[in-house]
Amino acid sequence: MVFMPTTGAQEKKTLAFVVNVPADFWTIAKRGTEKAQAELQNYNIEFFIPGEMSAAAQKRILEDLLARGVAGVAISPVNPDDSTAILNQVASQAVLFTHDADAPNSNRAMYIGTDNVDAGRKAGELMKRALPDGGKAMLFVGTMDAANARERSQGIKEAIAGTKIEIIDIRTDGGDQAKAKANVEDTLTKYPDIDLLVGLWAYNTPQIYNAVKAAGVEGKVKIVGFDEDQQTLKGISDGAILGTVVQQPYEFGYQSMIKLAKYIEGDKSVVPENKLDIVPTQIIDKENVKEFAQKTADLLKK
Repeated sequence: MVFMPTTGAQEKKTLAFVVNVPADFWTIAKRGTEKAQAELQNYNIEFFIPGEMSAAAQKRILEDLLARGVAGVAISPVNPDDSTAILNQVASQAVLFTHDADAPNSNRAMYIGTDNVDAGRKAGELMKRALPDGGKAMLFVGTMDAANARERSQGIKEAIAGTKIEIIDIRTDGGDQAKAKANVEDTLTKYPDIDLLVGLWAYNTPQIYNAVKAAGVEGKVKIVGFDEDQQTLKGISDGAILGTVVQQPYEFGYQSMIKLAKYIEGDKSVVPENKLDIVPTQIIDKENVKEFAQKTADLLKK
């Protein structure tokens, strides 16, 4: 990528996009930051994936960025409640946005991303399609400390209220994909009558899909998920997964960087009055998966 020089490379400001865990979801978001970089020639955009899914790992990244004089940060906080102090420190020295998962108790300028309660309601609608007569379900996610996990489960519970669908539990894996699969395997063993498995984060649904296939219960145990991992989309095409609720991570990356730059340059109108910039979600199922999967594959190939 070629940038036109300004008065000197040292005067370029740095914008940082910080995520929570490795996933195809974030690769797509990175494509959005790359588009923003092509348009923001006076900025250097940097993309960070923590070595582990923890507030401590994100704190180390943020402290390094502050030491280097970062101008703007967009972050998906792993544990917003444990991160308030460092987030406020960032907000006092740079412009801070949250994306994907919010930290409303911090001094962030705004949140860009999904209305996760509404996204949970969409997943709940899929669950009702999967189990019209009711049944037992288990939810899987990295951590319930993250706002998006809590909000998605809230939305699901709202959507299935009054039905005969019973959520047995929510299993967490700390961002460890091997543990995510082991959680599913344990559920299939412990609850042989389980009817539905629901993945709340991008990597959870592929691990559910893999464990269900290995156990030979494809079709018998229904699957509902989140996000557009390639295995998730393949599972929908194969009929093993009923559907997934997808966000727009490309827009998270692109809009965060473009609006950080505008805000830094004095355009405060990029921040809505309620400080929430909501990016719509949609359901992907057998009807629309082919077209969507091609679009996603093209983004991952770039």
